[in-house]
Amino acid sequence: MKTIILKEKLKEGINVVERVSGKSLNLPILNNILLSVEKNFLNLTATDLEIGINWWSLVKTEKDGKIALPSRVLSSFVNFLPNKPVDLKLKDLTLEIECENYHTLIKGFNPEEFPIIPKVSEEEKIVISSKKFCQNLSKVVDIASYSSIKPEISGIYFLFQKNLITIAATDSFRLGEKKFYTDSSSANISKDYSLILPQRAAKEIINIFGEKEGDLIICFSPNQILFEMPLPETPHPKIQLVSRLIEGEYPNYQDIIPKKYDTKVILPTNEFINQIKLASLFSGKINEVKLKIDPKKNQLSLFSQNVDIGEHHGVLNCKVEGKPCEISFNHRFLLDGLLSMASVKESNERSGREKDSELVFELTGAEKAGVLKPKNDDSYLYLIMPIKNS
Repeated sequence: MKTIILKEKLKEGINVVERVSGKSLNLPILNNILLSVEKNFLNLTATDLEIGINWWSLVKTEKDGKIALPSRVLSSFVNFLPNKPVDLKLKDLTLEIECENYHTLIKGFNPEEFPIIPKVSEEEKIVISSKKFCQNLSKVVDIASYSSIKPEISGIYFLFQKNLITIAATDSFRLGEKKFYTDSSSANISKDYSLILPQRAAKEIINIFGEKEGDLIICFSPNQILFEMPLPETPHPKIQLVSRLIEGEYPNYQDIIPKKYDTKVILPTNEFINQIKLASLFSGKINEVKLKIDPKKNQLSLFSQNVDIGEHHGVLNCKVEGKPCEISFNHRFLLDGLLSMASVKESNERSGREKDSELVFELTGAEKAGVLKPKNDDSYLYLIMPIKNS
């Protein structure tokens, strides 16, 4: 191997792939990054056998070759280099690195021992804006929670249709669902695809692709899914993330979403957020905040109490339809949903849609789930179970 690459480019690639390389006692080779040079491309690869990441860059190549290098050593070393061209030369299992006044030898490992990342066919694929996909995914990604009893809810549910993507996540106490459209001309799928993506993979997708401009290509296979971003100069990939899928059927969550309500409250989003934040300061060990909805006064009252700190009463003017209602929620779960409402509103404003500073809260008694929605926007809902009074 003999090639030259700018230090900033090399650092960029390492930052992308090292996210999935770490400490593996059973397979020490997984603690490495596979560095390959072939046909004027430098390729960095890392995997933990659940997620695999590839990164490519065009480089000036004199000789092809590959080696596995310790991830932590390579990353730390490159951070100290000046912003100059970096010469890489491979001699046996040692990489010689020269950059201005630096000359370093890093011992590596046999690249043939490095696991092969599964390839996913690109025949069935959807193309969507990277930022759009990640912004929508971020609305639900933190809701999922690990469960050994129900491994399905440990991941994020996806339903890919011709021009519609539905994402959902739950931890049994709350549920978020986000729908968004793609350009039907950018979808090349012969059928609908439903799958469960591990939560960690979903978070890595947001971290890697969330701030990048350009298209994200999503390709499907029975047990794997591929997320790919091409290089700007050529159709060749720049970044690929391949993740295994969680086996099993996702719960039919549509059955638990109330089809009707007894009480409907229309609230100013930011004021409700501030009221919940204030009430949370005085809540007890179970994070309880009590809500009382009065249709006659068009008011929502809040109450929280902590025997060691004190108590708080708050009142919020709103529009109420239907019956009076008294109900309690975990303030942390409620606030998560409200902040999602606010972020949905901000994304709508950025996309040129009508500004909407209100949300809808639908309730069906004190012991059934409540549903939060942005007003005049059916693309997002957040369902939250109440704290039942014994």
